[in-house]
Amino acid sequence: MERGNTPLPPTTGVNSSQTSLGVSAAHLASAVLLCPTFLVGVLGNGLYLWVLGLKMRRTVTTLWFLHLVSCSLLFTLLIPFFTISLLMDFHWVFGTAMCKFLNTCISVAMFTSVFLLTLISLDRYILTHHPIWSRHNRTLPRAGKLVVGMWLASFGLSTPYLAFRETRVVDGGRIICINNYALSGDWNGAKTQDLGRQVHLAVFIVRFLLGFLLPFCTIVICYVRVGLKMKEKKLVWAGKPFKVMLAAMVSFFLGWLPYHLYHGLKLSKKEVPESVMDAFLVIHTFTSCFNACFTPILYLFVGEKFWQVFRTSLLTLVKAAFINDLGSSASESSGRHGSEVDNTIQLMA
Repeated sequence: MERGNTPLPPTTGVNSSQTSLGVSAAHLASAVLLCPTFLVGVLGNGLYLWVLGLKMRRTVTTLWFLHLVSCSLLFTLLIPFFTISLLMDFHWVFGTAMCKFLNTCISVAMFTSVFLLTLISLDRYILTHHPIWSRHNRTLPRAGKLVVGMWLASFGLSTPYLAFRETRVVDGGRIICINNYALSGDWNGAKTQDLGRQVHLAVFIVRFLLGFLLPFCTIVICYVRVGLKMKEKKLVWAGKPFKVMLAAMVSFFLGWLPYHLYHGLKLSKKEVPESVMDAFLVIHTFTSCFNACFTPILYLFVGEKFWQVFRTSLLTLVKAAFINDLGSSASESSGRHGSEVDNTIQLMA
């Protein structure tokens, strides 16, 4: 039975024979990576959400990023639960309901962020290759329905956690949060383990195809086509748009590939050295958390004008507090900077 199946370090326990210094070091390294990820992720995504939600005029593009940041913030806020379990040698102290709920939320955030990144790339492709169709059909109501559909699809793909995830008491009275793919209390039975392995393999294939391979291929194809279109117009090396496209493809690939490789190795029939699994644990913890928590921030840094927008918004807020006319000042700020911010986000995505 596998240790876990979330973008964060697995939340299930290890066998009593796996308490070596190497494993402990891997757990500690993962926890060390998670702590700054949580702090920076909450601060960065919180500020980003504030600017997007309150300081920018609502457009289709800002809607994409508003939900992308929401996914990242949801992911980040759940990190402490898994860090605590990691530091307690995967002892789960939060109960069965939280075991199911937290892992489902992590999966929903992962799928939704992946789908949104794919949608953003498709949106860029349609804007550059079908501008007339886009002008008449790219509307906020339709974009809102797409986003709702993505959240529902992500929840549907995450429902296995509600069924399979459960707690189990192991050696020494330690409680672990684990996937019971066979839905049986006979953990050590040959038939149960065989059925669990088959279901686990099916779940892994679905997650790999829909959560990585197909979205990544779509993102690459779309941005390559957009890049070729920009090259025709001699804009491909214009700076910011090209950097955003390249950053999107590289961060997605490096962010999620180690995670899927780690879980794929756990399904391998060949014995994988513990040192290799420990290394992949640390690597996929860093890359998946970095991708989930910092991708929106990465877009902003490449976009160059986020901090200008943020400073302007902060100064406007402080000024409004002093003159006791927050509503009026916010409205003036929106009118003054809405067009500039809109153009910035349009170029970023």
